[in-house]
Amino acid sequence: MAWRDAKASKVRLLLFMASIILGIAAVVSIQLFSTNLKDNIQRQSKSLMGADFIIDSRQVPTERAQAIIDSLQPDASEVNFVSMVAFPKNGGTKLVQVRGLEGDFPFYGTIDTQPSDVATSYQTSGGALVDATLMLQFDVQPGDSIKIGELTLPIAGALISIPGSSAISSSVAPPVIIPYRFIAETDLLQFGSRKEYQYFYKVSDTLNITRLQDQLEPLLDLENADLDTHLSTTKRLGQRYENVGKFLNLAAFIALLLGCIGIASSVHIYIKEKLRAIAVLKCMGASRLQSFLIFLIQIAGIGIVGGLIGSLIGVGLQELFPYLLKDFLPFALEITITAQPIIIGVLLGLFMSVLFALLPLLRTWYVSPLDVLRVDEKASQEPQSIRFLVFGAILVFLFLFSLWLIKDALYALVFVVATVITFAVLAGVALAFIKTIKRFFPKHWSFTARQSLLNLFRPNNQTVVLVVAIGLGTFLISTLYFTKDILLAKTEVGQSSENANIIILDVQREQRDLVAQSIISSGLPVLNSIPLVTMRMHSINGILVNELRQDSTRQVRGWILNHEFRTTYRDELTPSEELLEGEWIPRLTADDPVVISISDNLASDAKLSVGDPVTFNVQGVLMETTVGSIRQVDWAQMQLNFTIVFPAGVLEQAPQFNVFTTTVPDEASSAALQRNLVSKFPNVTIIDLRQVYTLVEDILDQVSWVINFMAFFSILTGIIVLIGSVRTSKYQRIKESVLLRTLGAKNTQILKISAFEYVFLGLLGSLIGILLALVSSLCLALFVFKEPFIPSLIPFVVFVPGITVLVVAIGLSNIQTVLRSSPLEVLRREG
Repeated sequence: MAWRDAKASKVRLLLFMASIILGIAAVVSIQLFSTNLKDNIQRQSKSLMGADFIIDSRQVPTERAQAIIDSLQPDASEVNFVSMVAFPKNGGTKLVQVRGLEGDFPFYGTIDTQPSDVATSYQTSGGALVDATLMLQFDVQPGDSIKIGELTLPIAGALISIPGSSAISSSVAPPVIIPYRFIAETDLLQFGSRKEYQYFYKVSDTLNITRLQDQLEPLLDLENADLDTHLSTTKRLGQRYENVGKFLNLAAFIALLLGCIGIASSVHIYIKEKLRAIAVLKCMGASRLQSFLIFLIQIAGIGIVGGLIGSLIGVGLQELFPYLLKDFLPFALEITITAQPIIIGVLLGLFMSVLFALLPLLRTWYVSPLDVLRVDEKASQEPQSIRFLVFGAILVFLFLFSLWLIKDALYALVFVVATVITFAVLAGVALAFIKTIKRFFPKHWSFTARQSLLNLFRPNNQTVVLVVAIGLGTFLISTLYFTKDILLAKTEVGQSSENANIIILDVQREQRDLVAQSIISSGLPVLNSIPLVTMRMHSINGILVNELRQDSTRQVRGWILNHEFRTTYRDELTPSEELLEGEWIPRLTADDPVVISISDNLASDAKLSVGDPVTFNVQGVLMETTVGSIRQVDWAQMQLNFTIVFPAGVLEQAPQFNVFTTTVPDEASSAALQRNLVSKFPNVTIIDLRQVYTLVEDILDQVSWVINFMAFFSILTGIIVLIGSVRTSKYQRIKESVLLRTLGAKNTQILKISAFEYVFLGLLGSLIGILLALVSSLCLALFVFKEPFIPSLIPFVVFVPGITVLVVAIGLSNIQTVLRSSPLEVLRREG
């Protein structure tokens, strides 16, 4: 009976199935991608690092640290730093990461170069490996020269990839590799230079590097050094991409939820039309269980077949993710197919189809044989307790499934609550709209307009379902657009003369006047000349930092104990700062106690308050200070901000270097300034914030592309639900339209009635969705990003009319049969 009835209703059942297929395809493709990502990270962890473990230090290793490093006998070593380089061939300059290598690094993976043989010969030939993209940008070839500080080397070949570099970091500062023995000749490692020393080790498989890390890390921490293993790299990478996976999983889950809502609503109308037939079956002796199972088998079949088709589509779709995320992955992703996500997809299709269709299915259980004689629209209802039980089961399932996806009970609960609130708001607005129309019905409108409004609350109306489906899809995609605008606003670099877009670092004291003169002679302003003094904390609240390092119960965050702070001194606050506590002291005299100002995040992590003592080690000289004020710093602004600021009159005689800022009107001026400064002062580092902004914008565009790709599943599922919901009520519409035709209505009147109804539904759903998106985006802007919110016009201009037109087109396609045929012919066919 289930098979025969399904064949007679195959069009409607296929639409139900389409809702499930898209949601399952999204979930399976992302699950397979996440599985592949984890397997690849574990399998390629050594190749990503290039070694079994690394010891690194941000300064020349101390005597004790060097003793530990030497005792383990490093197989290769490196010093790396960021600097400007110049190409004498054309005068071009660029900020790069210089890596001085010694030894046979990497031990796993390869240095990919062009030509390939220079990856091993550059050490003996004494050449430089230059990033391939950088060579294309400045039109240089192997054999040309590159100037690094005071050193000029021939370019041995183009560097395509090397373990330890990511595509994003290489975009900011492309790598240039030179032999370690030439580092001293560059004369770039001067006072204040940021540098990193790394020692690479290759060990046998029998050595337990986890135990080695546990033994050595506390000793190295005391010496401001660190030990990193390929296993910890695997864990760190896994956590980084796990957050991306969680977001994509939730996007897919929303698409699946939309499909389930489509099934629930469509089955509701489908069963409602079958109640008279079920009552006849019960008159003929069919039991409750038999009538229930007829339709349960149909829905279960839809779930299994839909889950299987969706899983197969998901297998094909997951091949796209390596392409979409290639700029975020530091390795080539190898795709393998596992059975687990496919099995999960089939079971998920079965379970969610039955669960979300259970409430309308229960109507078949409570149909009375007497209903065959009733002519009103009211059918037997299931008890309230059964209804609440089904709703409870759905919520429990949503929570458990969310918990399985994001592995956090609180986030899963928040997600479920937010989902319920969104659905409730959409459904509540739809119901309120219906009641408002009933109460304030425009009796003086034209017949077609009144009839279209009456259709919104007629029996078998789809107002609530369509408003929820349209509104949720619009809400999702609009939120994505608004959020993207917020993120881009946070990275925006102003081009006015008041905002710096060039930062010049590592200017030595004796170079300050000459650098300032060079900037001014180029016709550019010197916006800031900021002195920097490096120091470390010696004691906090009277407790030595060395004691805090060994205290396992300490509340002070670990980064503070090993951090080399770059501080400054000035007599005023900057626009990115706001005083929270204490008093701002602009200047001190020689005999005054030293009072400093710290940022709120440092105060929180170091457990410091106004009045607490802090002793600093300023390049070997101890300086006692007291916290005088705490500032809130807007770190999102692209300008130099500091965690520790001294008053004027304290650090002027300390060893220091300077940072200059200026603004350039265009790319040509920036290039000219960089060439001029690098030729005169090879040690300075120049950051063009316009390039950084372009890079960030490109990354955000790629991220938003991935997000929009996933949102496409939700929108497409919403459209399928929309089509299914509208098409489900086709037969009811046909009868009403035929009656109108019989009473003398013209085709144009019937078209207008249907068009007006769907215009109301499309406008209502899309407008509610955009309003919800505005509220959620405003909350994100205020409480998460802490940015002013200026909404995009795209959702208002594109989504509202676009979705409304789509709804109208689907709705009008339902009545083509009526318009093309005579009323008697249609009634006979439908009968």
